[in-house]
Amino acid sequence: MPARTDPLAPLTDLPGVADAVAAARAALVPVHNHQVNRRGWPATSAEAALRGARASAALDGAPLTPAREDHVTDPVLAGAVRVADEATKLLAAWKGAPLQALARLHVLAATDLIPVEEHEARLGRPREGASARLSLLADLVTGGTAVPAPVVVAVVHGELLALRPFGTADGVVARAAARLTAVATGYDPKSLAVPEVGHLRRAQEYRAAAEGFAAGTPEGLREWILHCCRAWEAGAREGMSIADARA
Repeated sequence: MPARTDPLAPLTDLPGVADAVAAARAALVPVHNHQVNRRGWPATSAEAALRGARASAALDGAPLTPAREDHVTDPVLAGAVRVADEATKLLAAWKGAPLQALARLHVLAATDLIPVEEHEARLGRPREGASARLSLLADLVTGGTAVPAPVVVAVVHGELLALRPFGTADGVVARAAARLTAVATGYDPKSLAVPEVGHLRRAQEYRAAAEGFAAGTPEGLREWILHCCRAWEAGAREGMSIADARA
């Protein structure tokens, strides 16, 4: 039987991708080696998750900062915060049953965006026509590729944005899935970076690059991966600022 071909392997040969991957990986090393994160990383990770939730929601039109820390009224932001609070509990599911994890992410993210009477029919349920591509994505997440982790993270993120599998809160779900992939692959194992801040600071580029990924052209795929790597570099700097503030 012939060896199975890695479907993502051609992405690693696109111009600039190898260098971008190396730079993104290198940016995360000092964050994980920071003295504060040797023992106090859970608190740093929690702050990174909260900042990521705010930036992720802002990319979908929510106010960047709630009026009060303890009172979130915007439904997109509320969903992103719920996702951030529960994401670590979904890591095992993401590694072994990613479709179940995606369904749970959608329940958390979209509860306030879908009328109560439609919850049973829509929450956590992919729209018609999305299941086949979601299954292919699940195969990649569970060992169907051996490309570098930053590329896998970018593909998971981009594919979920392009597919819009649920029709609501898909951006928040996509960015949360990218975070889970970064942890699961060992790219950012303690989830200390805040790549969502990097995406938000280049929001126009983010959206244009996502459209390029969805188009599927080599140049579009390349630009998306390069953008994601730059966002993770910015996210690493944000993570360093969190650790420095706690030192």
